[in-house]
Amino acid sequence: MPFVRISLRKGKSPDFLAALTDNIQRALVETFDVPENDRFQAIHQHDENELIFDRSYLAGPRSDDFVYISITIGRPRTVEMKSALYRRLADLLGQSPGLRPEDVMIVISTSAPEDWSFGNGIAQMTDPDWRLRTTEGNQ
Repeated sequence: MPFVRISLRKGKSPDFLAALTDNIQRALVETFDVPENDRFQAIHQHDENELIFDRSYLAGPRSDDFVYISITIGRPRTVEMKSALYRRLADLLGQSPGLRPEDVMIVISTSAPEDWSFGNGIAQMTDPDWRLRTTEGNQ
């Protein structure tokens, strides 16, 4: 149940954005035990003065193609799974849309199951009977 926020500078083509989001999802499925249809992503495009980043802090040099990927997850993952995700994302995004590894920053945040509602005012991850109540309410 990851939610992915992607921040980058404005001006990328729809094909670039599709490759970016598709490969993020692919890496999550391959390394993070995420179902293929569990896909929730938001793209935030910024003007030059709205996405501030150091060009060399702990990696780099970073270019104007810098992409910040924030992934909020519910179930914690192991250090090994996180490391595999970082490597796979850098590899896939290098292939398509052609990002340099230095330009890919990833931050993972963990939340509790009760912190999520996928709709209908229900915390589906903590309520095993939510489908029954949703169906009953629609009759």
